[in-house]
Amino acid sequence: MARRSPLINVIVPAVMKASRTLRRDFGEVEQLQVSRKGPADFVSMADKKAEETLFEELRHARPDFGFLMEEGGEVKGKRDDIRFIIDPLDGTTNFLHGLPHFAISVAVEERGEITAAVTYAPLNDELFWAEKGQGAYLNDTRLRVSGRNKMEDALFATGIPFKGRGNHERFIAELEEFMPAIAGIRRFGSATLDLAYVAAGRYDGYWEADLQPWDVAAGILLVREAGGYITDMTGGTNIVKGGTVIAANDRLHAPMERLIKRVQRSMTKAD
Repeated sequence: MARRSPLINVIVPAVMKASRTLRRDFGEVEQLQVSRKGPADFVSMADKKAEETLFEELRHARPDFGFLMEEGGEVKGKRDDIRFIIDPLDGTTNFLHGLPHFAISVAVEERGEITAAVTYAPLNDELFWAEKGQGAYLNDTRLRVSGRNKMEDALFATGIPFKGRGNHERFIAELEEFMPAIAGIRRFGSATLDLAYVAAGRYDGYWEADLQPWDVAAGILLVREAGGYITDMTGGTNIVKGGTVIAANDRLHAPMERLIKRVQRSMTKAD
């Protein structure tokens, strides 16, 4: 059995406690009270309750840590060099439509670097976790990115821009580049699970733009600790702040990046 550090052993019970509420609310999704936050962006009371649970549990266990949360924003801690980055419900739209594909995500950022990560899919009871230098795991099984080395054999995930968000023209151009070159593309609506699935070798790669820090923070470490390669779309490594991501194994990242950059050049010329 993989040994978990005291920090992971603090995060996991908090995540499990928050997940119990999500499971119950998912079973009553039609009765959920929903508020509209912005264009095509719905936030359920389940989302808010889960975040409150995570905040209370983690604040009690690590009172010096700061927080960056999807709903609650930034909360300063006694230490300014370490914080939790929390997404209490990644896959909100899936959740609200009764689609059983969503997750809780908690990462620890220390001096600008992700050092611990937990992503939990409550309905599948799949706990993805990682620590810097210690590997990535699904429950107690060590994870490894896929070994595929040909684009034509590879399955990729992405996110589709929706109403009021993202660059639709750019995304269509990306699809036109990728589709003839690869085995298939999936869009499941949860960035944190997309990255966990890359770490687990279920996807060979994943790309997306217009992301928030809590969408990607945990997944960054999962992919790296599973032997994968992850950058933003400029090739940079400050993905938390960059808002874009390309993740794959070390063989497929470069060809993915070439396709993305080809689109970027064509869009620049068109402008």
